[in-house]
Amino acid sequence: MFSFELLKKDQHSAARLGRIITPHGEIETPIFMPVGTQATVKAMTGEELEGLGAQIILGNAYHLYLRPGMELISQFGGLHKFMHWERPILTDSGGYQVFSLGKFCKISEEGVSFQSHVDGGTRHFISPEEAIRIQQTLNADIVMILDECLPYPATEDYALASLERTTRWAQRCRMVHDGKRGMFGIVQGGTYLHLRRESARQLIDLDFEGYALGGLSVGESKEITHEIMSIVTPILPENKPRYAMGLGTPLDLIKGVAAGVDMFDCVMPTRHARNGMLFTGFGHIVIKNAAYTRDLSPIDEECNCYTCRNYSRAYLRHLNLAGEILSARLNTIHNLHFYLDLMRQIRHSIAYNCFRDLQNKYLTRRTD
Repeated sequence: MFSFELLKKDQHSAARLGRIITPHGEIETPIFMPVGTQATVKAMTGEELEGLGAQIILGNAYHLYLRPGMELISQFGGLHKFMHWERPILTDSGGYQVFSLGKFCKISEEGVSFQSHVDGGTRHFISPEEAIRIQQTLNADIVMILDECLPYPATEDYALASLERTTRWAQRCRMVHDGKRGMFGIVQGGTYLHLRRESARQLIDLDFEGYALGGLSVGESKEITHEIMSIVTPILPENKPRYAMGLGTPLDLIKGVAAGVDMFDCVMPTRHARNGMLFTGFGHIVIKNAAYTRDLSPIDEECNCYTCRNYSRAYLRHLNLAGEILSARLNTIHNLHFYLDLMRQIRHSIAYNCFRDLQNKYLTRRTD
């Protein structure tokens, strides 16, 4: 039901072209996954996402477990029919969300106990086994193990204890895997490269269908993030997909692909769209700025998205300042088009042996 085929490797970097087969369809890699945390990619319909070239989206088991709950989603046979999306879905187990709860969460060997952010009082407990059962109820095509996401900075002793706990949880997750979908292990270890290597080694021994780099973009510098990606990714099995969780900026995508990463996700294109920050081939613009008050040009002259074909910067600025719902929709269409088209260009460049040219052109033109 789940497999990965490595189709081609770049001549000048670790970039690679691949294909993932899932129960709900194929995915061409490298790929960016729009984030649909609560069974929706904010402001977008399923048809619009398909039109933009989205091949897979991400849902979050933690949020969906709390609201609307597994009983309701199970009545639909899983997340696909519930949210009207028939293509592949990856679900995050909620390790990062648990990390973000801070004092409202308690981590033990058995699992995680936390206070609901929805009602502010109800306490819940999720074990590694339950995290997988929840994702299987969601009928995700790719499920993630329950891991412990470290804060930054963390001591080396705590990072070691944390990665060892993540490995033990990974073993427990593996035992309840139903074999109907892919399960990914998550490499932890903080910013300690030798611990990252050790975490990768331990997880490789468990023979997951794919591997992810977790605990990135939690406060460390971009230089550290990119160093971890470039050093740890090549350690992971060549015949399995590699996923950098929570990344990132367009630069993160370029650097990650060059390091051999196949899959990315981030809330940045949709969240920034709602806040009026728009991505272009020459850097980002903040549409509320007064400079765009009478600007008749599109966001990006070279972009062919629906928003750029039909609307001016002046109009988009007006919508943003007026707080209109259409602002979020048009901005999201543009930002997701930018991200997904960037990945399409990357795949094309690898296929035709010109990824280095695309990389150099991109880094030269951008200002952010």
